[in-house]
Amino acid sequence: MGIIREAYGVTKNEDRVTKYTMTNQNGMRVSIIDFGAVITNIWMPDKYGVLEDIALGFGSIEGYEVNKPAFGAIVGRVANRISNASFTLNGKTYQLEQNDETNCLHGGTKRFEKRMYKAECSMEEGADSVSFTRLSKDMEQGFPGNLTVTVTYTLNDANELIIDYYAVSDADTVVSLTNHCYYNIGKGGHKCKTVLGQTLQVFSDAYTPVNEVLAPTGEIRSVENTAMDFREPHRIGERIGEPLPDDSIVAGYDHNYILNKEDGEIVKAAVYSDRETGRVIEVFTDFPGVQVYTARELSVESGKEDISYSGFAGICFETQNYPDAVNHPEFPSAVLRAGEEYKRTAVFRFAISDTL
Repeated sequence: MGIIREAYGVTKNEDRVTKYTMTNQNGMRVSIIDFGAVITNIWMPDKYGVLEDIALGFGSIEGYEVNKPAFGAIVGRVANRISNASFTLNGKTYQLEQNDETNCLHGGTKRFEKRMYKAECSMEEGADSVSFTRLSKDMEQGFPGNLTVTVTYTLNDANELIIDYYAVSDADTVVSLTNHCYYNIGKGGHKCKTVLGQTLQVFSDAYTPVNEVLAPTGEIRSVENTAMDFREPHRIGERIGEPLPDDSIVAGYDHNYILNKEDGEIVKAAVYSDRETGRVIEVFTDFPGVQVYTARELSVESGKEDISYSGFAGICFETQNYPDAVNHPEFPSAVLRAGEEYKRTAVFRFAISDTL
C-alpha cells in the first residue's frame, strides 16, 4: 500500500493540481486529482495478468478543465436532473441554471468537478484513503446554504474502491452527490471501443420513467417484460432498440433504477463483467437508486493516449437519490436540514473470473 503524490499541471486560474495514486498489495492502482476530486485512472489486470486503465478520461489538466462528459467527476450539489431548473424549499422558490433542455443537470455548468479541493491522505493497514474537501458557498449554483463537502476515496487490499460522501450545511438545502466515472473493462480498457457486448446485471425491480426532456414523470414502473430488465445478466446492447410501454424506444440507457433495499442498507446494486478479459465490477451502495448510463451521445476527439471516445465507449454507475426528488414528494427526500449530516457510501469491488 502507499500513496504517491505528483504534480498534474496548473489550471487557467493558476491553481497547482496534484495527482494522488493509491496502490494496493495486488498491484491495482487508482489515481485522483484535487481538481474536481476526479478519478483519472483505474489500473486493473485481466485474467491473463495484463494491467490496463479501465477509466475513460483525459491525459492532462486542460482536458479536465473542460470535461463536458464529466469523466471521473464528483457531481453536485445535486446530481442528475431538476425539472424546470427550479424547486421550492420552505416556501421559497429557487431558480437554477437551465443547462439540459429545461432542466438543471448536475448542478449547472459551474459544477463541482470544476473546483479545487483540499486533499488529506490517510494510510492504514490494508487500506489507503484520500479525502477531498471544499466549501460550496451559499447560493453557489443557486442552492441555499454554505455546504461543506468531503469525498473520501479508499482503496483496500480486497480490491475495493470505496467512495464515502459527507456533507453538512448551515441552512436547509438539497443534496445528492455521485461519482461520474466511465468504465470499460473490455480488452484494452479505456481503449476498448464499446461496452455493448459486455454483460450487466442490475438488482432492481423498477425504474423511474422520464418524459421527452428526460425528467422523471413521478411514476414508478416495473422492469418486467421490458428492455429495462437486467435482473438476470445479459449483454448491455441486447435490448437496445426495443420499445417501452410508453412507446418510447430504448436508444441507450440513461435511467434511474430503484434498488431493492431498505433505507440505510448497503446492497449489491449491479454486476458488470466482460467474458474476454474476465474482469468484473460489483457495485454496492446505500443510495436508493443507481443511474445506469451507457453514454450513447459520447463524442470526445482526444482522450487519454489520444484515444477518440464515441457512443457506448463507457458505462457509468451513478449511485444517487432519484432524479428530481426535490420536486417529487413521493420520492426519497433530497432535503438536507441545517446541521444534519449527509452520509452516503458506494463500493466498487474489482475482481477476475475464469467462469464467465
